[in-house]
Amino acid sequence: MEYTLLRLVHIGTVYVTLALFLLRGFWMLIDSPSLKRLWVRVLPHVNDTVLLASAIAMLVVAGMNPLDQPWLIAKIVGLLAYIGLGTVALKRGRTKAVRVKAFIAALGVFAYIVAVAVTKQVVPGVL
Repeated sequence: MEYTLLRLVHIGTVYVTLALFLLRGFWMLIDSPSLKRLWVRVLPHVNDTVLLASAIAMLVVAGMNPLDQPWLIAKIVGLLAYIGLGTVALKRGRTKAVRVKAFIAALGVFAYIVAVAVTKQVVPGVL
């Protein structure tokens, strides 16, 4: 698959990831039973699998080693932080206050990951 197409798939799944996270976060805030729907529990994982697969495919097509690129390492570390905070925000947080704080922090980490991707800098400047 061509790099440009892989990049478009990757960027598209990033938008879907954000939209689904915002929706689930909103539902968490209002204690909506919609969070328990099957598609809400499955679709984000399917999308994130495509997101990760497209990222790996782009690395392969470009012949890049992520360990040689500090900005890619920063994205991976950010991704792990986002996943951890996201699980606290949507599932594991014991109180609503903890879930809300984790949700806000996860959005901040998401913004950091996007900024790193756009600037290819570990510490992105003003966009």
